[in-house]
Amino acid sequence: MRIINVTKQQVLGDNIKVAATFFSRLVGLLATPSLPNGAGLMIKPCSSVHTMGMRYPIDVIFVDDFDRVVKVVMGLKPSRLANQWGADYVIELPAGTIAATYTQKGDQLELV
Repeated sequence: MRIINVTKQQVLGDNIKVAATFFSRLVGLLATPSLPNGAGLMIKPCSSVHTMGMRYPIDVIFVDDFDRVVKVVMGLKPSRLANQWGADYVIELPAGTIAATYTQKGDQLELV
């Protein structure tokens, strides 16, 4: 899947996997040694994430059911938690993606 920030006309990722089952949401990115640029994970439904057991920081975007960004967390380090009440899904991306794409609360996303 490809995710585009249409507000900023920036591609957030062009190799986004989807975790929509209990098991895939449970495992998330834990089995990955790193997250290359352009890759990511969309977790749906989801309003909170953790980085317990991960070896690298990630950027996290919380999104509502209208595909609007409701919160961004840059560089969430290993062994941390993040949440946002009212989020419908979460996008986990390589650290630095949010800053590089100027993504912020209120931006409209498109999933292609």
